[in-house]
Amino acid sequence: MQIYEELVARGLIAQVTDENEIRDLVNNGKAVFYIGFDPTADSLHVGHFMALCLMKRLQMAGNKPIALIGGGTAMIGDPSGRTDMRQMMTKETIQHNCDCFKKQMSRFIDFSDGKALMVNNADWLLDLNYVELLREVGACFSVNNMLRAECYKQRMEKGLSFLEFNYMIMQSYDFYSLYQKYGCNMQFGGDDQWSNMLGGTELIRKKLGKDAYAMTITLLLNSEGKKMGKTQKGAVWLDPEKTSPYEFYQYWRNVDDADVLKCIRMLTFLPLEEIEKMDGWQGSELNKAKEILAFELTKLVHGEAEAEKAQATAKALFAGAADADNMPATAVAKADLDAGLQLLDVMVAAGLCKSKGEGRRLIQQGGVSLNDEKVADPMLVLTDAAFEKGYAVVRKGKKVFHKIIVE
Repeated sequence: MQIYEELVARGLIAQVTDENEIRDLVNNGKAVFYIGFDPTADSLHVGHFMALCLMKRLQMAGNKPIALIGGGTAMIGDPSGRTDMRQMMTKETIQHNCDCFKKQMSRFIDFSDGKALMVNNADWLLDLNYVELLREVGACFSVNNMLRAECYKQRMEKGLSFLEFNYMIMQSYDFYSLYQKYGCNMQFGGDDQWSNMLGGTELIRKKLGKDAYAMTITLLLNSEGKKMGKTQKGAVWLDPEKTSPYEFYQYWRNVDDADVLKCIRMLTFLPLEEIEKMDGWQGSELNKAKEILAFELTKLVHGEAEAEKAQATAKALFAGAADADNMPATAVAKADLDAGLQLLDVMVAAGLCKSKGEGRRLIQQGGVSLNDEKVADPMLVLTDAAFEKGYAVVRKGKKVFHKIIVE
């Protein structure tokens, strides 16, 4: 099976502009493609996972990835999928976030010897002359067509700033610039980016002629990939300082039964033949599939050694073993403990609940244990006795464990 057919079989392709041309480019290693990442934080998260895995798959098949960091577009903010305007960031914050991205992307993409590029659209967007942009690029866009785009329609009722209205033009100009500078002939993006991507393709053809070679493909990133990044604690980060390897493992270990094989197919590099054998798995076999998913993805992001530690810790905790070396931990001050620290306060600080009210309900429903003893009192105050092992373990439900240490 060639790479394009594999992408289809794994459920990664949502829409294409010219399937025959795209298949030829991708299968013959002739695609120079880009995917954009806006540096809105100092770490990538699992919502970016599908895009990173796709770039790795295509590079392995001989194609050349361009990771486009949106240092320029981040100055505006993408309105797609939002009901309000993004918070404005300083140039210094944007640059710091860009620097963090490359280190994490290098686990997926080989940037050596020109095999892949990382570029920043600030290099061409920030120096644009406004009047020149209006004449040369703005004239190629129909306001009527732009307002029909889904990314704008959903914002019209609550208000769309003129700043954000320019995002489509900026993203389209990215493809135009990458085409001219690096021979980029293909762009990938989430299904919420389809209108912006078509804008880039049309800009190239209007500026450079109908024979200009530019293709677009969208992935199921909005409906599938982006929702993967959300949990009760917020985003699941690829940075181990933000989300520990154990927490990362547990996130994937706890995916819904209905999603586990879909995630294995889309995100892991296991052969499709092996995955197809799992299609009929039920009950305890699905738990095995979840362990496979969690291990493979943790290995991909954090390395095999960390994946093995996370898996061993998860199995030990599930079996009631005491080894908590690799469990996520939160420190509390000895002074706070002596002053009468409530378990609810610790649960909020550890991210086990969003608020004391939520934590109280969890305890009342019998969903919280402290050192393997179910907690009945929502107002429980921790004492030194809870830390006789040098730490205390709080468990939420059956699968979420957290170690509490005193400093």
